[in-house]
Amino acid sequence: MKILIAEPVSAAGIELLKSQPGWDVIVSNSKEYQQHLGDADALIVRSGVKVTREVLEKAPRLRVVGRAGVGVDNVDLPAATDLGVLVMNTPGGNAVSVAEHTLALMLAMARSITPANSSTKSGKWEKKKFLGNELRGKTLGVVGLGSIGREVVRRARAFEMKVVTSDPYVSPRVAEDLHVELADFDRLLATSDYISLHVALTPETHRMLSKEAFTKMKTGVRIVNCSRGELIDPEALKEAIESGKVAGAALDVFDPEPPPAGFPLFSLDAVVATPHIAGSTEEAQEIVGVRIAEQLAEYLRSGVAINAVNMPAMSPEQYRVIAPYISLAERLGTFAAHIASGNPRTVRLVYLGKLSENNTHLIRNAGLAGVLNRWLSQKANLVNAMQIAAQRGLDVAERHEKRTGHTDSIRLELETDSAVTTVEGAVVLNRPRLLQVDGIYCETPLAGHLTYMKNQDVPGVIGHVGTVLGRNRINIANFSLGRRDAPLTPGEPLEAIAVVETDETLSEDVLGQLRENPAVKVARSFELMG
Repeated sequence: MKILIAEPVSAAGIELLKSQPGWDVIVSNSKEYQQHLGDADALIVRSGVKVTREVLEKAPRLRVVGRAGVGVDNVDLPAATDLGVLVMNTPGGNAVSVAEHTLALMLAMARSITPANSSTKSGKWEKKKFLGNELRGKTLGVVGLGSIGREVVRRARAFEMKVVTSDPYVSPRVAEDLHVELADFDRLLATSDYISLHVALTPETHRMLSKEAFTKMKTGVRIVNCSRGELIDPEALKEAIESGKVAGAALDVFDPEPPPAGFPLFSLDAVVATPHIAGSTEEAQEIVGVRIAEQLAEYLRSGVAINAVNMPAMSPEQYRVIAPYISLAERLGTFAAHIASGNPRTVRLVYLGKLSENNTHLIRNAGLAGVLNRWLSQKANLVNAMQIAAQRGLDVAERHEKRTGHTDSIRLELETDSAVTTVEGAVVLNRPRLLQVDGIYCETPLAGHLTYMKNQDVPGVIGHVGTVLGRNRINIANFSLGRRDAPLTPGEPLEAIAVVETDETLSEDVLGQLRENPAVKVARSFELMG
């Protein structure tokens, strides 16, 4: 396992990765890391390295990109998902650092720290000029109640500020627990003396502080942005400052970064600027470095994806419950795809028993990946299966059936343009097993070199199979049989199936010999790894 670190992370995080048996940890830098991409299984970055499609395509073995920090703007998420690469971040690791910087910027504006510092160092003593304002009693509008927003709220309350928050994705209970008012965005704009932004960059939040938004604010409001530069229209902010509507702005982030020479806002005395350092503290870098190492190790060792940003997320406890069923679903999908005929149209998954009470998104993705990998050169996995299915016009459906006393099982239906193939399986002693095919009971392990046969239930078929395999010196490891309870057409022989496990996958020549018996209608061979 090769782990590539492209930007500086904490020494403790690096040591954690190096302590994993058999792992090769390459500590590189933003200029040279690409030469190691060819055989990298994991890539760790911060905010400087741009993980583009071009970068990802240079890493055919890459399984995961770990972002030591919150924002993933520097990672091409659609490309990563398309290529089946998991992307994870470390939200909350630098929350306290960013929150403290936010309050520091508010104090810097309230007490004119920057100009007072320059004036005093130049030999002046302008006490009257730098009359300040207290934070006490002022209204702070916090836009976004994520981990950073909540830490800002806690610190603002220590300054005896009144806090109004706006976040359409949190419940009123969260605001109640923080003892703050939850308001709509327009009310926050109209009532706040300070406005601090703590939201992700989305189409909805892009330029959320626009010319129109500034007109709705109090005169003399002060703006703080330690989130994303794209949240503020810089021209509108400049106009608002010059008109006196906005008394000051403190910015740690910009669009673009670094700002170009002659950036208009830098000509204004009312603007305090720092170079995207809100999360840059020794403590924060230590935390996010260790966290991304822990998360990456957990994913590569056991498949538990913590803080994933391009696949369904769940806790380690939830993952451990469903992990055996992820393997089961993928094998059922592979099995169904190999025995089905025609072009696939729809994949349906039915979850039976207590399993139906769980989050089944990853199980669905696994079953879908098993089906897709029968036909695709592009590897489908838990990350990209749904996207690939959508690109190819394949419908996906799920159904949850909680049946008292029913063994937890998964039924996968693969509908093609010619028929519907149904397979059902369960986890027995923590191993995936087939239970039935197209309603015919046939229990067998879902592993190894398997041959599926459909035949008329007449004498001589089993003997014929043994003769053909013996003649070709192929050893049988397991032989499972099943037949339908009643004939499909009155008067005809019953339909039977067999799943034969051998020590090697049967060649097309051997399969042809099996089909020489007129009772054998289908004979297909494939391998289920693991």
